[in-house]
Amino acid sequence: MSPMPPLFSLPEARTRFTKSTREALNNKNIKPLLSTFSQLPGSENEKKCTLDQAFRGVLEEEIINHSSCENVLAIISLAIGGVTEGKYSVVFLKWKLFGGIALKIFFFFFYLIGLNLQSQFNLENVTVFNTNEQESTLGQKHTEDREEGMDVEEGEMGDDEAPTTCSIPIDYNLYRKFWSLQDYFRNPVQCYEKISWKTFLKYSEEVLAVFKSYKLDDTQASRKKMEELKTGGEHVYFAKFLTSEKLMDLQLSDSNFRRHILLQYLILFQYLKGQVKFKSSNYVLTDEQSLWIEDTTKSVYQLLSENPPDGERFSKMVEHILNTEENWNSWKNEGCPSFVKERTSDTKPTRVARKRTAPEDFLGKGPNKKILMGNEELTRLWNLCPDNMEACKSETREYMPTLEEFFEEAIEQADPENMVENEYKAVNNSNYGWRALRLLARRSPHFFQPTNQQFKSLPEYLENMVIKLAKELPPPSEEIKTGEDEDEEDNDALLKENESPDVRRDKPVTGEQIEVFASKLGEQWKILAPYLEMKDSEIRQIECDSEDMKMRAKQLLVAWQDQEGVHATPENLMNALNKSGLSDLAESLTNDNETNS
Repeated sequence: MSPMPPLFSLPEARTRFTKSTREALNNKNIKPLLSTFSQLPGSENEKKCTLDQAFRGVLEEEIINHSSCENVLAIISLAIGGVTEGKYSVVFLKWKLFGGIALKIFFFFFYLIGLNLQSQFNLENVTVFNTNEQESTLGQKHTEDREEGMDVEEGEMGDDEAPTTCSIPIDYNLYRKFWSLQDYFRNPVQCYEKISWKTFLKYSEEVLAVFKSYKLDDTQASRKKMEELKTGGEHVYFAKFLTSEKLMDLQLSDSNFRRHILLQYLILFQYLKGQVKFKSSNYVLTDEQSLWIEDTTKSVYQLLSENPPDGERFSKMVEHILNTEENWNSWKNEGCPSFVKERTSDTKPTRVARKRTAPEDFLGKGPNKKILMGNEELTRLWNLCPDNMEACKSETREYMPTLEEFFEEAIEQADPENMVENEYKAVNNSNYGWRALRLLARRSPHFFQPTNQQFKSLPEYLENMVIKLAKELPPPSEEIKTGEDEDEEDNDALLKENESPDVRRDKPVTGEQIEVFASKLGEQWKILAPYLEMKDSEIRQIECDSEDMKMRAKQLLVAWQDQEGVHATPENLMNALNKSGLSDLAESLTNDNETNS
């Protein structure tokens, strides 16, 4: 039986890594760390985490002891070497080293690797291409060679494997102008010279015209992307362009290559238009140049959005990044100031003195002392009664009818001597039934009493309740009408006929009007409900009680009528309709009401 492998020990590993880090720092060589990493037992993740801790501890000691800049640079070199060898995590290098311990080292590190504070260009990055037309292979000979190389036997390739040929007519003139533009991207200040600008303008218009005229196929780009995923290949970046004439047609047919060129245009335009601190004062664009750059920028973004795959998304992302880059340029122009703003001790924020409004300013003049509430309707409601608590206790606020008043008609119809047919009884009216249930729940003790009786319908239940109430309630007193009473009734009827529609609107709505309003309201009842001061729980209850829209509208209006009592007038209903945006319906109902009246 083979012996068990040694287990990983965190204290031992940290001690050995700390010792190896010190040794590597003194020798300016990462080999002691790599040797200790390979010798220690345990998983790679365990050893990486322990090495990170040991390295951070050494760095903290160096900072506390105010070590020289040479030691700090050596630590940074070891950290970069460790990440390259895969022994440190990139998160450790970026955050633990620079963010968590010494932020100043972060800026110092970027100074060392070349932070471009003065917006200088890498003029050594020269793109070399064939500048001798006599030596060019473009033209008829290159076309014949390509055709001979593409010859295959019939049936050797399937439809999916057919070679993709470029339909862009390429000659040496296009080749020379295309690659000549790289010199302007390398050194943008040439665009401020009159002759160089004309050359750049001419070459750019021809190259962008080729991009506009010969657009790439999204299917081809998607197929290429799928092949890259199948092979597991990652995106490869080349620091230098390949300028061979034989690759020109393939490059112009490559979506990534086009993106590189279009992105170069956008970066160049941003520099030409932007305000750079170290840019010469002579580098100023003319109005004509600014107009051309503005129009061409839009064209370039359009070409990016049309370039597959995901062109629209890529174009927006580039635009967002370049916009944020302007903030970076502004920060550099200001000399990279600190983001922390300190407030001086002597300056204290001044508070604006607000004059408190005197109570008498809210009161109106005159004996009534009308209180202004800032809103016409609130002012009217507040001043209905001088004593608001007494107003709340007033009998006029009792809108709920008594059981005797409400069920008087139903009790008379339930009496067999009156010989009223079932279809004409009030209990069969759905509007009446809904109101009866609400009233019984508030005033009748029979509503919540358990019973063994089963009712198939609401009218049947109400009929039973009416019989119980008839036994309990006192019989209605009959009044003997005199001739004077009859004359008064005739006079009231005459006044009712002659009264104006505005006067009739002040009277409470009738059951017939509710029926008409409900049929008109229909599916829009839920829009009106909040403006009739219906609670969410009441709205949900109406939805649960019925699925018919007309019935829901009727239940809403009946509930509103119960809630408002004598104030449930057509005029108030019209106001609520107008406030809810149902003005057309309000106008229609107003016309119907005037016609029926």
